[in-house]
Parts: sequence; structure tokens; C-alpha cells
Amino acid sequence: MADEKNEKKEAAPEAPKQPKKEKSAGKRKKEETRKAGFAANIEEGLEVKPARLKLRYRAEIVPALMKELGLKNPNQVPKVHKIVVNMGLGDALTNNKIMESAIDQLSALTGQKPIVTRSRKAIANFKLREDQAIGAMVTLRGDRMYEFLDRLISVALPRVRDFKGVSAKAFDGRGNYTLGVREQIIFPEINYDQIEKVKGLNVSIVMNAGKDEHGLALLKHFGMPFRTAAS
Repeated sequence: MADEKNEKKEAAPEAPKQPKKEKSAGKRKKEETRKAGFAANIEEGLEVKPARLKLRYRAEIVPALMKELGLKNPNQVPKVHKIVVNMGLGDALTNNKIMESAIDQLSALTGQKPIVTRSRKAIANFKLREDQAIGAMVTLRGDRMYEFLDRLISVALPRVRDFKGVSAKAFDGRGNYTLGVREQIIFPEINYDQIEKVKGLNVSIVMNAGKDEHGLALLKHFGMPFRTAAS
């Protein structure tokens, strides 16, 4: 009996365990790939440059705001924390294709896949059921955030018909700014021939300014075309 037990032990050797260092290296690689996002798919040999507006913020805007606002520490200078692009789709209750096209359009605008927003409760007057898809939104941070803000200020807003500037009264009292866009076709990424319906969207610029005056000063340095009193 003892000999049979010894033979069984010899016949089934234990599988070699993976070293802990290899596991941690694998996890690290997955994290780096996830954080890099689309930049991880860029071919080797191409240099990944940071956003133009981000470089300008560090080199020019921070020193200018420190002097303008009387700040002594660069960490006190207001900066953009995130940008939230939201599109409400009431018509999606009866037409699912509108939701699909909105997701594709937001992906083209921001370079990031949006999430579907759902209703929290049912409202009979609006024929709305609980947990029903009613919109889509994207939260941008880092380089994508600066790139979207750069395209919004430099390319999209000047294409608005009879554009006279954006309102300087759309701050929330804490330095955050919300801009309403009536037509998504002002963005060059949208193909006018492929859209089913012209839709609007909201762009919320979340900053750590703390005061509306500081947020206004930051956006002015970015080049946001605020409406003047004369216009």
C-alpha cells in the first residue's frame, strides 16, 4: 500500500507556481494600458505630444493668473478639473435609433465612449418608466479634456450662426461654467448628411476656482469668447 501511495505522488507532480513578480508586472502592464487609453494603440516610433492648451496653460496662463489675481503659490491658480458633455434625448423613448446615433456622435466629438443615463423614477405624464434610457454623457479628464476644450473654443463656437459670444452669467457660484449648445452640427466631426435630427447638448466645465471671478479669468485666458456689454 505504501508503495502505491508513493507512485501516485510521483505520477502527479505539482504545477509550478507563477512567481509573484510576474503577476505584479502583468497587473502593472494592464493598468498602464488602461490609463493610456487610445495612446496605447499608437504605433511605436511616433511621439505622443501633450495637448496644446495644456502646454499653454502651464507656460503662459499660470504666471499671468498669479499676477492678475495676486496669488503667491502656483497651486492656488484655478484649473479645469473635468468637462462633462451631456445630451438629453426625450425622443429616444419612442425611437431607439436616436439613442444609437447620439452615442456615435458623442464618441466622435470626445474620442471617448459615452455612458447612457437612465431615469430614476417613473413619470406617467411624460410616459416615462423607471430605469429607461433618456440620454448620454461623457466625462473628460486629462489631455482629452484640454483637446475638446481647444476644439470647442477655436473651431466649434465660431461656426455658430450669428454668434455674438457666450454669456458670462452661466457660472454656478463656485467657479464652474455650463454652456448650452443648440446644434451639435457646429462640431466638424459631425457629418450633417448622416444625422437624423439636430440635437443640443450641455458642456459643463468643472474647475477648482472656488469663485466665479477666478473661473471667468481662467476661461478668458483660454480664449473663451464671452459676450461684451455692447453686443
